[in-house]
Amino acid sequence: MSSVTTTPAPKGLEGVVATNSKICYIDGDRGVLAYRGIDIHELADHSNFEETCYLLWFGRLPSQSELEDLRKRLAEERHLDPAVIEFLRRVPKEALPMDVLRTAVSALAFYDPDQKKNDHDANINKSIRLTSQIAMIVAAYDRIRKGKNVVEPDRALSHAANFLLQLNGTKPSPTAERALDIALILHADHELNASTFAARVTAATLSDMHSAVTSAIGALKGPLHGGANEAVFRILQSIDREKADPVDYVRNMLAQKKKVPGFGHRVTTPKIHVLRTCG
Repeated sequence: MSSVTTTPAPKGLEGVVATNSKICYIDGDRGVLAYRGIDIHELADHSNFEETCYLLWFGRLPSQSELEDLRKRLAEERHLDPAVIEFLRRVPKEALPMDVLRTAVSALAFYDPDQKKNDHDANINKSIRLTSQIAMIVAAYDRIRKGKNVVEPDRALSHAANFLLQLNGTKPSPTAERALDIALILHADHELNASTFAARVTAATLSDMHSAVTSAIGALKGPLHGGANEAVFRILQSIDREKADPVDYVRNMLAQKKKVPGFGHRVTTPKIHVLRTCG
């Protein structure tokens, strides 16, 4: 009798080819992350968040005038309709921040001048607005739930510096600004993860961008995606509470075959067209 070799079914979206991509490339085994063919270390060392946004959106690095224009447009869109701020003040105190963000982003569509347009230029405008407004929502809600006043934006500052200003109430140091700027670069795109997949499904129905981003945030909330960050924080709290050795704590989790959050997530496999590692 001949034996039949079966291939184990993939876990989650592992190994599933869902689309072709020129935007982002990840090779976790080799430690590679590249945007538009440019290695992430190159961008972290020599770029900034605004320039990285331009690269991801338009497929190339901007000229100096193009970069300044994008910075100006991002700064001009640093405003929220008073109704959005009022919503943030009225949500239940026990509401989860991710739930608040998801619903607030959906509500932004009501006040977007391009709400009923779905053409390329309108979507670029929405992308710029959402990038500025989401940061403002996060900062504003954090202050509101702590009983603090909402801080007005400073359009002369970078995206990272303005967020820290609106979050903390004081202009950040150059070191703090640069640290957040690099963090934003590193988190700007993570290939075809669950949030990106969810956003693409919504967008593929010819729905609007706010709906697509709302779908992405809904996926991000889940404990098997962005919600893993919260799970990691709770583990750190438990380690501190129990005065445990961190290494022993994790080893014990592994011995009990428990999931250890914070070590990445499965993604579908986009076929990358271009990969160029800059040295």
